[in-house]
Amino acid sequence: MTSSVHHDEVIELGEGFMADPYALYRLLRRDRPVAKARLPQGLRIWLVSRYDDVRAALVDPRLAKDSAALVATFDRHTTAGANRTRFGAELSAHMLNSDPPDHTRLRKLVNRGFTSRAIARLRPQIEAVAAELVAEVAARSAAGEVDLIDSYAYPLPMTMICEILGVPGEQRDAFRGWSNTVLSTAPIDERAAAAAAMAQFLTALVADKRARPGEDLLSAAVAISEDADQLSQNEAVSMAFLLLVAGHETTVNLIGNGMLALLRNPEQLAQLRADPSLLPGAVEEFLRLDGPVNLATMRFTTEPVTIAGTDIPAGELVLLALASANRDPAHYPDPDELDVHRDTTNLAFGHGIHHCLGAPLARLEGEIAFRTLLDRFPTMALAGEPDELTWRNSTLMRGLTRLPVRLVSGK
Repeated sequence: MTSSVHHDEVIELGEGFMADPYALYRLLRRDRPVAKARLPQGLRIWLVSRYDDVRAALVDPRLAKDSAALVATFDRHTTAGANRTRFGAELSAHMLNSDPPDHTRLRKLVNRGFTSRAIARLRPQIEAVAAELVAEVAARSAAGEVDLIDSYAYPLPMTMICEILGVPGEQRDAFRGWSNTVLSTAPIDERAAAAAAMAQFLTALVADKRARPGEDLLSAAVAISEDADQLSQNEAVSMAFLLLVAGHETTVNLIGNGMLALLRNPEQLAQLRADPSLLPGAVEEFLRLDGPVNLATMRFTTEPVTIAGTDIPAGELVLLALASANRDPAHYPDPDELDVHRDTTNLAFGHGIHHCLGAPLARLEGEIAFRTLLDRFPTMALAGEPDELTWRNSTLMRGLTRLPVRLVSGK
């Protein structure tokens, strides 16, 4: 890593960036808060890294998200020779890829299922799933180290979102594999195959919900009615994709990244054990320090936009670095340090109309996940060195591939 970033330099966001984006972000916030960059797939983008700029850009209507208009923009900004094959179009007609009024209509159809009150009613169910999982973890830990991602961080939110949406259990592991691949920087043919498999599964699921609706949220969202606001077939499949993927991906990484932060800061872990009332605030600190989403999903400029003194022409792709904004020293003192007493807000779930619909669910699942784990295991340590851990091959999601630990059960 260089000690400075030159004005005209195009930043390559490769494997080193995915392993540790924060070293680059420190330089960018200081030298080039709006920088030209290239993604591993060859896509040229503008990268925004300071808190105030990211927060303002998240609500700037000149930075649009309409998926149809993005296609032509992608083609113009893909490096010559890169594979331009399109995939996943049948999964893209959801609210995260839309602007008002379509966004307003799509979000309204599922919003009632994710209000704070609706999510609060799920607490007993989440606690029961967490208790069952830690019992299984305890049994595995007797034989040595345990991977907390596979055994706990993944199955907890995946079980819950599948229960909320009414997804049968036998396909959950397959869905995890498809999700990891689609959100990665894997070769285009691998991502296309995963997207096709996911689309086939979700198309069948939506058809089943419309033919035999249950009491679940997905049945309600895709119900065929005379209401002009109902979802089209493509929108229904895309909505199922978004809710399933976002409904587990964020919490998996919140739990994994948060536990790693605690294990690397034993004095903070001890303080949290001593005072469990700190947990809700600690979850916010985990989200700030090493949140589940590195770069917000793609936006494009509908007209020239000036950010931090840098002119971005119309028709340019823009990525907003949530992870960088959450460590901006202009907004957070000692931003690279974990502090479970810190009382502040963050941009981990975005801001404005695209603020994560499932944020209340992720926060509640995170709080219960950490409380249950710390209650059951009074002694916990990394199995290996922190620098031996590997991170997911994704510029969107920030998460560990594995978190091997040694545990001692207290019950």
